[in-house]
Amino acid sequence: MRILMVALAAALLAGCAGSAMNDARTKAPYKTLNSDKPAKDVAQCVQFSWQDEAVFGVDAAAYLEPAEKGGTTVYTRSAESFVDVITDASGTVLSYYAQQDDFVAKRRLAALATCL
Repeated sequence: MRILMVALAAALLAGCAGSAMNDARTKAPYKTLNSDKPAKDVAQCVQFSWQDEAVFGVDAAAYLEPAEKGGTTVYTRSAESFVDVITDASGTVLSYYAQQDDFVAKRRLAALATCL
């Protein structure tokens, strides 16, 4: 029963986050960055850095999911911040989106930048 409840909660979270992410993708990213590292390694690094409770406190949650157009999306609860990590001819491209242009968005961007 507990596993079913956890799975249901995760599905609901992904549904809400997916809608917010799709809306955000209709606009330009907050920041676009590039890396020479493999996309999978960068995505896992971003997830790990966004889960740092010493930096983000109770908001230290980050999830990975396959991106619609390939690659991986790393996102926070309610998709307040997320990054699409894809591979193209120039290497790994990170498109970072944030719902707010605030201190937390800038802090998540700084943590993301450590993974480049």
